[in-house]
Amino acid sequence: MEGLNFRYKDDEWIFKDFDLSISPGESVALVGHTGAGKSSIAKLIARFYEFQSGRILVDDYDIRDLDLVSYRKQLGMISQSPFLFSGTVADNISYACQDCTIQEMENLARKIGRGEWLETLPEGLLTEVGERGGQLSMGQRQMVALLRVLIQNPAIFILDEATASIDPFTERQIQHALDLILEDSTSILIAHRLSTVKSADRIVVLEEGRIIEEGSHAVLLKKGGYYSQLYNTYFRHQSLQYVEDSKKLAD
Repeated sequence: MEGLNFRYKDDEWIFKDFDLSISPGESVALVGHTGAGKSSIAKLIARFYEFQSGRILVDDYDIRDLDLVSYRKQLGMISQSPFLFSGTVADNISYACQDCTIQEMENLARKIGRGEWLETLPEGLLTEVGERGGQLSMGQRQMVALLRVLIQNPAIFILDEATASIDPFTERQIQHALDLILEDSTSILIAHRLSTVKSADRIVVLEEGRIIEEGSHAVLLKKGGYYSQLYNTYFRHQSLQYVEDSKKLAD
């Protein structure tokens, strides 16, 4: 992103002269309070919105000059509420790869936590998901969406992580799936979970459309700035150590 200027409304600029570079294969976590501009970055990269001026380049190509359909085939996106179609789990996974067989999907599914999450589905990959995935839990819906991205094998992966409470078993499965995706893509993670933040190569801290800090989890904590405050007021409460300590105090 070079000199990016973007607004939704005439008098409300989200970004002014915004710059951000992400290296091929790098995973970057975007953190910050609501309104910082995290989701706007994802929407602009996917060309859901057009920016007023500046440039967004992918491999030195301006994304406005690329064929939109071809470009989006190189993007794998998961929103805060993953959308599933009526049909089976397999139907939803294969949406991104029409030629994939059930066996290929199952082999991929079993790479994630030895396939333990499949045991939570009554009919495995042939389980009906219901309208908008209503028959699955939020964690199961996320797993299906992640598998859809894995089988697509996109060049760029964008995750706008759900804020819903997820049990530790499901979180481990989701994190394992994420790790597999991060191995082979350039990734932008709008992170709400500590496990996702810590797995990123670089953390970019946003405030009101500006980058105010960036670095690794350890470096930013040691710095004691904005990210450290964010961690202590939000992310730290998700750590297993914090949960265990809280249980001891409650007892």
